[in-house]
Amino acid sequence: MKLAVAGKGGVGKTSITAWLGDWLTRQGQDVWLVDADTALSLGQACGLSRTELPIPLIEREDLVRERIGSGMISLSPQVDDLPEALSVELPGQGPGRKRLLVMGSVSRAGGGCACAANALLKALLLHLVVERGAWVLVDLEAGVEHLGRGTVAHVDGLLMVSDPSWRGLETAAEIRRMAVMLGLATTALVINRLSAGTEPPKFPGLSEQMLTFPSLEGLSLRQLSSPSVLGLPEQAVIDAFCSQIVETLRSGER
Repeated sequence: MKLAVAGKGGVGKTSITAWLGDWLTRQGQDVWLVDADTALSLGQACGLSRTELPIPLIEREDLVRERIGSGMISLSPQVDDLPEALSVELPGQGPGRKRLLVMGSVSRAGGGCACAANALLKALLLHLVVERGAWVLVDLEAGVEHLGRGTVAHVDGLLMVSDPSWRGLETAAEIRRMAVMLGLATTALVINRLSAGTEPPKFPGLSEQMLTFPSLEGLSLRQLSSPSVLGLPEQAVIDAFCSQIVETLRSGER
């Protein structure tokens, strides 16, 4: 199954993507994790140090020129050799394997357009989604940018993440609207960090089954000393949550 994770910045998209990848590999699945967020934090959330992160695709100008060209760009570049060449293996307890691909972002003012690199990412994602049998989890850039570019048009499901705030839900509703335009019918909504005893909020345009997840004390404490979100004391809670997400999205496919 190929899933994209989207939402407003700071709502927990990256943590949930890392938890899903970790849970799936412990179920024996092979997983590709694609960091398409400008924050570039998925690798560290999965336990890598900053020095172990793969070079972001957008920084490989030589590769982008080689596969996409300049001026008149190629929309069907050869990419079948790129997943293994550009990725690193993530630590985990197996028996499945998980590998990380990093898209990157324009990191400096006046850095220019990332259109060619995004075209290469789109072709690479299409290859992973259509031609590879492993799970693919894409941690999207905050907001709706990747939905607007149609980067994830071929995934099997879209997981929208929001905190219990009006702005978060408003972003999720816009993501939902654009997903429908792209033909992504299988979606689920996660309300993250919901306080105990609080009713899940409702928002116009969001009719999906709503999954709720509480704040985790272990995560709050971990974030004071490490970017990794794996191996928390609440592992059983996280595992049950990941199982619920996958079952909800699978049921939406039927």
